[in-house]
Amino acid sequence: MSMDGKDTKAPRSQGDRGDAGNQKVGSQEVGSQKVGSQEVGSQEVGSQEVGSQEVGEFEPKIIGFLCNWCSYTGADLAGTSRIQYPPNIRVIKVMCSGRVNPQFVMKAFQEGADGVLVSGCHPGDCHYIEGNFHTRRKLTMLRDQLEFMGIEAERFQISWVSASEGIKFAEVVSNFTDRLRDLGPQTQLVKRGGAR
Repeated sequence: MSMDGKDTKAPRSQGDRGDAGNQKVGSQEVGSQKVGSQEVGSQEVGSQEVGSQEVGEFEPKIIGFLCNWCSYTGADLAGTSRIQYPPNIRVIKVMCSGRVNPQFVMKAFQEGADGVLVSGCHPGDCHYIEGNFHTRRKLTMLRDQLEFMGIEAERFQISWVSASEGIKFAEVVSNFTDRLRDLGPQTQLVKRGGAR
């Protein structure tokens, strides 16, 4: 009871239903969490079930080497801005994209990665002056070596994303993930009894 004599009971939460069971509020059924045609409890929206994956549907594993100053911050901006992109990427933060050794890329493929993304500052904007020029030179040569070993060049990508380009980062990851889904799993360098 409030001071003016009116009953001011707080509405019950979903977990505290008591004897009420399924309460119907307008066209919304609160007890079973059914709102219109969307059932929230089982996360079913229309005929599509969110969070479930059809058996046999391939989801690629992507290792992303991101420079601390630009690309990692761009990825962070995409996250804080709630920009949607596939959760397939596993990020490894490096101080500069020039730090990425070609052996890191080979090891990622050997451990079961389906794709590797190296992303850094735009050429000319490197915090370490020439780091991304070294990256471009080293990793362009690596692409030829990957093809020689039987790995499709499309499985390896270099991109330049600045700290203010969260949308671009999301687009790069989305496009790369779609491309890898079309290619299927990478099996050429995977160790026997490895990560798969």
